[in-house]
Amino acid sequence: MYLVDTHTHVYFEEFDTDLADTIRRSLEAGVVALCLPGTDIASLPRLQTVCNCYPNRCFPMIGLHPTNVDTDYSNDLAVLRAELDKRSYIAVGEIGIDLYWDKTYLREQIEAFEEQLRWSIEKDLPVAIHTREAFPQVFESLHKIGIDKLRGVFHSFGGNCEELEEVLRYPNFLVGINGVVTYKNGRIRDYLSLAPLDRIVLETDAPYLSPVPHRGKRNEPAFVPMIAQKVAEVYNVPVETIAEKTTQNAVRLWPSLRIACS
Repeated sequence: MYLVDTHTHVYFEEFDTDLADTIRRSLEAGVVALCLPGTDIASLPRLQTVCNCYPNRCFPMIGLHPTNVDTDYSNDLAVLRAELDKRSYIAVGEIGIDLYWDKTYLREQIEAFEEQLRWSIEKDLPVAIHTREAFPQVFESLHKIGIDKLRGVFHSFGGNCEELEEVLRYPNFLVGINGVVTYKNGRIRDYLSLAPLDRIVLETDAPYLSPVPHRGKRNEPAFVPMIAQKVAEVYNVPVETIAEKTTQNAVRLWPSLRIACS
């Protein structure tokens, strides 16, 4: 049974002391491929180092996370765009709009998001979208730039039923499900089954959002099977079916993952 962690930050400092063991545990758990989203310029060398150390297991994305957008975002984007031209990445991400913590830079967040969406079209790459308290703004930007030309995943989907239905109207977009689905207050369980199995992928968002029974502790890719099990309960199918379908979906979106999943 092969699984993919489609969104994990194992290059963060939380894994500095046991990265090798983290990767080993993920493989032992059947999690054969890890997708590593970029968040800013400062952490990019760490991301690249991890992917260089674990080729065909760790796959890099590049992007400016919305909470890292400020008045200097244009300079940051220029550096990231130059890097995108130098090296292969599987996606533009983690990008999007986040209005949960701070609305100060809403205009800048929208501009940065839309610019990076244009990169994805130009480079023919999928996008990994972060949205928190900002679905209307994200939807508006997607349509503005060209929803028919874009593809990707709504990472760590936390929207309501109506917002899920809107995402499902975009045939080239998948929904990322993580440890939140195991929480007692995880609303997503109530309507996740509206999404066909060919529209979801699994993720951890490690080191954040650990699934039960590890909630409150550091998350890691080896916990994907726990997420898969809860999703299987939601859909009332064997966990092997969830593993097979979500891995197929991940490879469809990111064909380079086939190396690890074969």
